[in-house]
Amino acid sequence: MLSSAIQRLNDRRHAAGDIGEDAGFTLIELMVVLLILAILLAIAIPTFLGVTKSANDRAGQSNLNTAMLNAKAAYQSNGQSYSTPNAVTASVLQAAEPGVSFTTGNSTGQGSVSVFPTADGNAIVLAVYTKTNNCWYQIDNPSGNTAAVAPFTQTAASISGSGSTTPMTGGAVTTVAAGNLLFSGTTAGTIYVEVKGDTTATDCNAQTPKIPATTSYQWLTTGFPSN
Repeated sequence: MLSSAIQRLNDRRHAAGDIGEDAGFTLIELMVVLLILAILLAIAIPTFLGVTKSANDRAGQSNLNTAMLNAKAAYQSNGQSYSTPNAVTASVLQAAEPGVSFTTGNSTGQGSVSVFPTADGNAIVLAVYTKTNNCWYQIDNPSGNTAAVAPFTQTAASISGSGSTTPMTGGAVTTVAAGNLLFSGTTAGTIYVEVKGDTTATDCNAQTPKIPATTSYQWLTTGFPSN
């Protein structure tokens, strides 16, 4: 569209030069070109920002998947335990995957994975905070028998927020009051969680996950939530 408009203007300019008129663009012609440019930018910028946000989330999820693969390998070699005799800690995962940063504190970005193995050795929690202000969690609870200590609970077979009166069921999106995020200790297998729109990076912590007021979150057992 823009190239054809400019070509027509150039044709007119050349024709005017052939008959001795002053060559150049009129004000209206320049305004039309600027209008077309503004329309194209209005379309392109949101698309670019959307792609960038999606790429940041995908990078964080990829790091979580890589970390979990290494954690599960360590779990098997440790007699199917995330704790005794050798805890699957941040330093253990760091040695297995030096390209990613591992921490026992909160995640500071998509290349930083927060790690927390439960004391009973039955589960591990990994967390990543992305530039989109989303916190992603990946929890492995192979036996579905994790003790009811934070951030796990055995009071409901679902993930719930401390401010929520109704525990969330898998696949749903729930908005809760501010508080601690609790993971089910009785849901066996791998759980994928998204806490969406949390601008407080320190909330994204594998050991003490938190959620601010009116923040939505979702969990699935088949893969990371897409919304």
